[in-house]
Amino acid sequence: MSHWDAPSNTTSTDSEPAATSLGLTLFALYTSIYTAFVLISAFRPEWMAKTIAGVNIAVLSGFGLIVGAIVMAAIYLRLCRSASRRS
Repeated sequence: MSHWDAPSNTTSTDSEPAATSLGLTLFALYTSIYTAFVLISAFRPEWMAKTIAGVNIAVLSGFGLIVGAIVMAAIYLRLCRSASRRS
């Protein structure tokens, strides 16, 4: 038996298109924010060199990107779970 013949443990639900759309929306949002971060870092490094409480904005922005990704993942998980429970 090849892996092509293996039965699938997943089932298709009506919430999959909504989950896909939400995932792509969050991906586009994060990509836009990250692109802005990279462009500002590349073309306006003096903006990133400014400090707040002794830490430069580049470091704070980097941590913000990481926290933002975790928050978006939690939002996605929560909304997808609630949608799959309704169907």
